[in-house]
Amino acid sequence: MTGASNPGNQFDSKAYLVLGSKPWNRRLFDELLSKLDGRWSYMGEPAQLSASSVSRIAPRYIFSLHWSWRVPAEIINNFECVCFHMTDVPYGRGGSPLQNLIARGHRDTKLTALRMTEQFDAGSVYLKETLSLDGTAEEIYIRATRLAGSMMKRIILEEMAPVPQEGAVTNFKRRTPEESRIRTSASLKNLYDFIRMLDAEGYPRAFLDHEGFRLEFSRAALYDGRIVADVTITQLAKNDRIQK
Repeated sequence: MTGASNPGNQFDSKAYLVLGSKPWNRRLFDELLSKLDGRWSYMGEPAQLSASSVSRIAPRYIFSLHWSWRVPAEIINNFECVCFHMTDVPYGRGGSPLQNLIARGHRDTKLTALRMTEQFDAGSVYLKETLSLDGTAEEIYIRATRLAGSMMKRIILEEMAPVPQEGAVTNFKRRTPEESRIRTSASLKNLYDFIRMLDAEGYPRAFLDHEGFRLEFSRAALYDGRIVADVTITQLAKNDRIQK
């Protein structure tokens, strides 16, 4: 088995496990992956993922689409785990790649399939495909998930051997919810990019606090010298009513 270290090579060559924590990951599994040849399994919660549960499936590959938790070393070291990262590694290793890319002015990127290791985003690369960064964060995540599905099929069919990363390493820092606060912006375009890069289910959207209320922005459009967006307004708790 390519790059695997499972003692005794106890794999089912037609079994595959997909890890995904977002609804668009589950849709890809239900609509596409589960219909492919082989025996496909899906895990969407960290409580489901353990060495014993994976051993029962004995997957040839474990594919991680969008997984916000650390995969146990016992699994990484004994099964061939493939993760997908939204940068042209080694550039952009680390957290919040989509947001960090757009904040730096990138219009497209590479979706990289790489061997999962105990060091985040440092594994060898199976393949890279170009990914557009147009649209909202959720639209980009859905686009990336669909692209990952086609890349998974190639990895299975071609039994690719990953190759080590080359070049200078650039690390990204995971963003915090407070960094979604709208502050000064150089232009309408920059503000539009800021709103759209945070516009996805489960992510802290761009916001302003004003006189005891929080305004959260989504579905932004930029045209005719203005931004048109949806705004959700909620009342802040007293201890949150500090203008920053």
